[in-house]
Amino acid sequence: MHTKINRKVSVAPMMDCTDRHDRYFLRLISKNVMLYTEMVVTKAVLRGDKDKLLKFNNFEKPLALQVGGSDKKELSEVTKIAEDYGYDEVNINLGCPSKKVQKNSFGACLMKEPDLVAECLAEMQNIAKIPITAKTRIGFDNTEEFDYLNMFVNKMKNSGCKTIILHARKAILKGLTPKQNLNIPKLNYQMVYDIKKSNPELEIIINGGITSTKEIKNHLINCDGVMIGRAIYQNPYLLRDIENEIFKNYDVASREKVVQQILKYLEEELKNGTKVNQVMRHTVGLYHGQQGSKEWKKYLSDNMMARDSDFKKAKHIMDIAQNNEKANQISA
Repeated sequence: MHTKINRKVSVAPMMDCTDRHDRYFLRLISKNVMLYTEMVVTKAVLRGDKDKLLKFNNFEKPLALQVGGSDKKELSEVTKIAEDYGYDEVNINLGCPSKKVQKNSFGACLMKEPDLVAECLAEMQNIAKIPITAKTRIGFDNTEEFDYLNMFVNKMKNSGCKTIILHARKAILKGLTPKQNLNIPKLNYQMVYDIKKSNPELEIIINGGITSTKEIKNHLINCDGVMIGRAIYQNPYLLRDIENEIFKNYDVASREKVVQQILKYLEEELKNGTKVNQVMRHTVGLYHGQQGSKEWKKYLSDNMMARDSDFKKAKHIMDIAQNNEKANQISA
């Protein structure tokens, strides 16, 4: 059963962050944002444990699988598998600049091969009914030109791809780490706006350095949607503001309620062999900018981040959540 997709605001695919536990946690706060998996490599799916890599809880939907690969046959096979698993979208990674990814010929280096990308997208669309989307950068190395990007976007459009997510920075393929690639290349939002203006029939989603609902609203004047990564991982409850201000949904669980529900989820997950830290590590930023944030983080790091953490200790964290709730109500 595929869920209706609204890409007005989405949470970016982030390695080591947006696993299924994190997505469940984020969904406890936001009903409306679109969620993405971490990038999954096609070969890993075809040769490895599919359930381990692809299984998710229906509560996480709407959900997109992000794939990394450049072999059109493998990409189309994985797209079909993803559709059968119930994903609402498959997104191809054309933006990751890591050396390991480049070595395997996918991610940002594919910006140099627009024809290959178009062939891959065409094959993926031929095999599945769900939307196939692309996430890329605005340029690479010394190439940051509107004409090049527009040509690349047009090749993807002609392959049938209707939604393109543009990270408004170029990728530096040599000399910068993936982390540095998130900050050092300058943001160029105008180029994304210009692409939208030249391709009005495409759904263009803007990504990169966006941290507030005010910024989201400004970008939505020029683009169809906004994708946010680190700002939400560091401050997950920013999703409440997004629900309130962008989706006009005022029925958002309090932080205390979110803690209650994630502990319930954790208790169930422990029966399947999940470890306490695998779930709770994603909740570190829940009290970001609030009273009690320090206590929350300290309790997590002292009691729930070790591989052998015990669920009994998890129960005590509820007291901290309740105290924080009271303190923040008083200061409000």
